[in-house]
Amino acid sequence: MLPARSAAPAPPERVMAPASPFPAPRCHWPRTPGGAAAAPPCGWVGARSPEGSPSLPPPPRSAAAMVPKAEPNRGDPAITKAPGDTKRHRYIKLQNGLNALLISDINNVDEEFSEEGGAESEIETDNDNDSGTDSKDDGENSDSKDDEKVKPEESPSDLDMEIEGLAVEEAWAEPTGKKDEDESTEKMSAAALCVTVGSFCDPEDLPGLAHFLEDMVFLGSLKYPDENGFDVFLKKHGGSGNASTDCELTVFHFDIQQQYFKAALDRWAQFFIHPLMIRDAINREVEAIDNEYQLAKPCDANRWEVLLGSLARPGHPMRKFFLGNAETLKHEPKKSNIDFYTRLKDFWQNYYSAPYMNLVVQSKGNTRYKFCIFFLSNFCGLPKPSFDHLTDHFDTREFHRLYRGERPGTVVKPLRYISWLVGHEGKDSILSFLRKKYLWAVALSGGNAETGFEQNSTYSIFKISVTLTSEGYEHFYEVASVVFQYMKMLQKVGPDKRIWKEIQKINDNEFSFQDQVGPINYVENICENMHLFCKQDFLTGNQLLFDYKPEVIAEALDLFCPQRANLCLLSTNNEGKCPLKERWLEMQYSVEDIEQYWAAVWAFDFELNPDLRHPEENEYLATDFSLKAPDFPEVDYPVKVLNTPQGCMWYRKDNKFRKPEAYVHFHLISPEVQRSAESIVLLDIFVSILPLNLSEPACGADIAKLEYKLVAGEHGLIIRVKGFSHKLPLLLQLIIDHLSDFMSAGKLQFTPLAHPCPVQFRVVDLPNTHLLCKVKTFNKGDANSEVTVYYQMHMEEPCFSFLRTKETLGYHVYPAYRNNSGIIGFSISVTTQATKHNSEFVDKKIEEFLLYFEEKMKLLTEDAVFLQAHSLINTKEYEDTFLGEEMDRHWKEIVSQQYLFEKLTCEIEALKSLTKEDLIEWFQVLRGKDRRTLSIHVVGYGEQEQDSEFAAVSDVQGPLLGEHPQLTFLPPSSYMKNTAFIRHIKDFTSTLNLLPYHKILQ
Repeated sequence: MLPARSAAPAPPERVMAPASPFPAPRCHWPRTPGGAAAAPPCGWVGARSPEGSPSLPPPPRSAAAMVPKAEPNRGDPAITKAPGDTKRHRYIKLQNGLNALLISDINNVDEEFSEEGGAESEIETDNDNDSGTDSKDDGENSDSKDDEKVKPEESPSDLDMEIEGLAVEEAWAEPTGKKDEDESTEKMSAAALCVTVGSFCDPEDLPGLAHFLEDMVFLGSLKYPDENGFDVFLKKHGGSGNASTDCELTVFHFDIQQQYFKAALDRWAQFFIHPLMIRDAINREVEAIDNEYQLAKPCDANRWEVLLGSLARPGHPMRKFFLGNAETLKHEPKKSNIDFYTRLKDFWQNYYSAPYMNLVVQSKGNTRYKFCIFFLSNFCGLPKPSFDHLTDHFDTREFHRLYRGERPGTVVKPLRYISWLVGHEGKDSILSFLRKKYLWAVALSGGNAETGFEQNSTYSIFKISVTLTSEGYEHFYEVASVVFQYMKMLQKVGPDKRIWKEIQKINDNEFSFQDQVGPINYVENICENMHLFCKQDFLTGNQLLFDYKPEVIAEALDLFCPQRANLCLLSTNNEGKCPLKERWLEMQYSVEDIEQYWAAVWAFDFELNPDLRHPEENEYLATDFSLKAPDFPEVDYPVKVLNTPQGCMWYRKDNKFRKPEAYVHFHLISPEVQRSAESIVLLDIFVSILPLNLSEPACGADIAKLEYKLVAGEHGLIIRVKGFSHKLPLLLQLIIDHLSDFMSAGKLQFTPLAHPCPVQFRVVDLPNTHLLCKVKTFNKGDANSEVTVYYQMHMEEPCFSFLRTKETLGYHVYPAYRNNSGIIGFSISVTTQATKHNSEFVDKKIEEFLLYFEEKMKLLTEDAVFLQAHSLINTKEYEDTFLGEEMDRHWKEIVSQQYLFEKLTCEIEALKSLTKEDLIEWFQVLRGKDRRTLSIHVVGYGEQEQDSEFAAVSDVQGPLLGEHPQLTFLPPSSYMKNTAFIRHIKDFTSTLNLLPYHKILQ
């Protein structure tokens, strides 16, 4: 990885720091070449206006011609949008320094709304308690706050504030008219607030304070004191909320059904105006932070970041421990007589203020946010902290060395151009050379992850990660030398405008036809962008390339030299070679000087590698974006258009999103797959090998945003492709050709199945008892335990509140609805630590929660059940945000052979008739004498699990080298001594009956 130079202060008018052309890949599609995102740095690019003329209009950009001109009352015309983006955006800035972006989300540019009516009929009254607990501990009726109102005076209409030269009333004027009923669809509303202060501002004596404050502000406010009230209110109305702390940012966000948005905004705003931050809750929240810390410890990426941060110069904030734990937030402050509560309040008072805040709100139709803006206008605080005085952050001897790390079992960015070339997997690339010539590597990624650690206002890190084979590990220095040779080739050849134009075109295509994301993700991303980019580029700054400046690219390339690099070799092969231990995450590591031979080679003008060159022109780049002429009757659901003995085909023409793209899925069924365990393993291996063979020839398709995924299904191979229709057939043909190469006949052949092949497994019928399967984790020294209690035959916020907030059993607490081949059930899972709790104690607490939940459910009124069912109905009525969501839903019906494409409609009808008696009866049957319960415990190492040898093994990270992992089954302890336990999984399941295939058809 290579540290870039310090960031130069960016001009206030425009800040340009475009992000990677490769957004973080979704887990279900192949990794985009280049891996992590990368971008040009502010200090290298600076303002896009001509130097010395910041007031001049920006030069034309390639995407601008495709952006329609904004009409009156259709949003701020200065904000550049994608052509198909019908949302209206309005930017305002309050006198206290707070920046806000108001977004009206509409389906049709002709939709209009009246001030009092229309799409968003705000609910002024909340007839439900939002406390998260009963009014009293004895279980009073939870409907104790009927008629609680959002008072009219909280939405002043005469705010005397200048906003970008306009009064508030003018800044977001609403047109009048009526909503087109034909366009009525449900959609969430969302808000996000980015406080541009993070862990860099942690006091030296209180590491993790910013992270801790992020949790504490949500524990009630002066106006809404109930500790868990906001979460209850969100869950009750189909919403969710979360927050995160980075080096220089703390981001809060939530979404909710739009009719409850105004009430939710009021509650949410109070956390930043008058949070209670109850003193009695500190110890409990410290436990939650410590649980999060324990979960982070085994992660390689976390360990590498903390270790690398420790190599920064003394005094640099990167050396701080950002996460925090019980030691830094409880024990050490107590030893040092630190008034922790006062310091916490001071930190909030100083930094949670308007000059640091960017607010983004989005709702469908009517956008009456003045009341929220009024609250936030009252903020004040200290000047924003600056780290511009910090220079040469990693210019230390410790940084420029080789670090070996034991493995259990990178604001100024590098140019996007460099990331694109380094991560290229096609012909003449780094990865192609290492794979084909020496079999030294199987994967490579390069760039900047755009996290606060790798990119902030003081430095940027460009990280190149190579996944090595066993032979590649033995030739580690040679692999590193190939990387340096490629970087030197780029320096010698210089920037290539043809390549830059290709990257720009790909970015423009993706931006112009981008899928709409959910409101909560949309507002979260924009509120972070607002502190990096000027108003015009809020939506485009991290997606598009603008000006070609070869001198800037060349200047950046000159920084990529061996003398600026830190080398890290992470492998299980390093076991026993790493005597040092990092303080916080306890990573075992060693430090070595670069071998003398290689240091001498890299110190001079070493030779170029003739096999490393620029990539060729991309044949997969789409140029035809016209929509296909109608060729099929308009239908709501897929229709079977082909049915032969060899197979069938389903088809539906998109008539909603109207983009030049296609989604195509194939399911190649074979009875051979389930004949033996060997057949299943062979299919898994095949699905792992084929993408490796495709990576070089399909690299151009990946870069051009044509995506594919191969899946080893239960009964055959699943192939998924998606992307622009123009060149998608080329990718599909490439996959078929490579698939055929494995066939002895040289081409794919399909024959009718001798017997119908089911596409679901049959599920075992659990006995009418409580069973325990308790096994030891493979990672010796890992204290984390996972407890899942499964009930065969749903609860979210009460579960979280009871088990996580009150009992502090673990950081992750989550219920889950389960549908295993049509057999319905649900489970509750808790992640805890064996150093704090025995897994069976946690299991008992889950049972205790269910008893509590049953009593609480009996106290519900019919109105409360109706409102909860109505909230779930609204959730199921949400419109799809992109074509892939619709595709996934229909594909699930096809592969399960249920074909109930209107399942959501059926579920909505069932919910409309749900009563309180139905709910209680179902729960009592589930919990009655014939209940079927299975507890799965994967147990960590710690004193609560009677691990006397815990101290001795705590330094061991994972199974010993050469050790074949074997499950160690544990008997129950005194907590569950009368529970039947499983000693061997196969022996247990072989005694059970199989339930019949079950399809949900109505």
